[in-house]
Amino acid sequence: MTRIYAVAYHQSKFGKLYDKTLEQMLHEAASGVLDRAGAEADVVDAVGLAGCCAPALNQQLLLSGLLADAPGFAGKQIHTAENACASGGQAILDVVMRLKAGLADVGLAIGVEKMRNDQGKMDGKVIGQVLGTASHPDQRPGKVFVFPHLFAEIMKLYIDTHGSSEEELAHVPVLEYANANRNPLAQMHKVEVGLDDVMRIEGVNRYIVDGLPLKTYDSSQITDGYAALLLCNEDGLRKLSVAPDQVVEIAGYSQRTDPLNTSIRDDILRPRGAYAAVASAYKMAGIDMTNVSLAEVHDCFSVMGAMSAEIIGKAEYGQGGRYFAEGEAAVDGACPINTSGGLIAKGHPIGATGVAMVGWAYSQILGEVPEALQVADIDHAVTFNIGGPICASAVFVLRGNN
Repeated sequence: MTRIYAVAYHQSKFGKLYDKTLEQMLHEAASGVLDRAGAEADVVDAVGLAGCCAPALNQQLLLSGLLADAPGFAGKQIHTAENACASGGQAILDVVMRLKAGLADVGLAIGVEKMRNDQGKMDGKVIGQVLGTASHPDQRPGKVFVFPHLFAEIMKLYIDTHGSSEEELAHVPVLEYANANRNPLAQMHKVEVGLDDVMRIEGVNRYIVDGLPLKTYDSSQITDGYAALLLCNEDGLRKLSVAPDQVVEIAGYSQRTDPLNTSIRDDILRPRGAYAAVASAYKMAGIDMTNVSLAEVHDCFSVMGAMSAEIIGKAEYGQGGRYFAEGEAAVDGACPINTSGGLIAKGHPIGATGVAMVGWAYSQILGEVPEALQVADIDHAVTFNIGGPICASAVFVLRGNN
């Protein structure tokens, strides 16, 4: 089979990009990752592009055309991907498929999102409505903030089903904020949050929906940011002047989709498509969960961090919260999870999130993250990116080019 490699990664700092335009962000993403690879735009055959909220928040369609305005990108294959919060993962998959098919030798995956205005402020109600369009229409009435409401219901179901607790799940954001404090590119880089902060209802921390357990610190950020990953097949590798020790293999990948309407599902705590995507990616890579020594997962809310540990096979069903509470997900734990800070503290620029997950795993394998976050002796890394209420799932398995 044709082998696929990641050869360079570049991202902005996540958080507030103020008056930087989408066009500037796209151009900086492309030029930045090419600079890291020591390459020029003419070597890129195809681009996968994700910017999920741009039509609604920025009144901008045709992001591909904005990228084509950049020097060297006119006339290229540039295609956009939309799979809600899994759009970044979908953009990578689209590039990988073109590389596998021989339609391109060198590909570029870019994720971008500008969710705040030029003063760095955001309209939470508008953003809630925009993101809510990735839910089933029947589940929107009566919910101003659709996804926090849906995941608050999932969080309550998780607690009631597994005998977990708000305090146990609070260890997810506590770990994420601690990691973000060591990641200078993270949105919450200088924000310290402890267990008491997550549990105490005061100041910025409040229950999002009355009567349900989800709190502010259990939730991901509203974020500007971009991320870019340069990929190639074996022919593309020969075209690029990249040192062998800068190459990471994309050894496995998969995508699956569960029903959008959670009310008709009996598997919301054990989503069949998500589990199938992980199993398929592991099979392609020729591994099982015992080979995975690093993970970046989609902790849009703390309960999803716990569930993700289960979905990737690192915690038994119903034990994901305990996995975090017992320190197994820490940098020095059994399998470190979200050493970047995750969506809760690194930030969640929707279209860029899936690309940033793979980019961080790539950087970890190459030993390029801050020393305090560096995981030693990585066998394989897995990324798990979701869209909607655990609907679309994109999974990647990475390993060093040994």
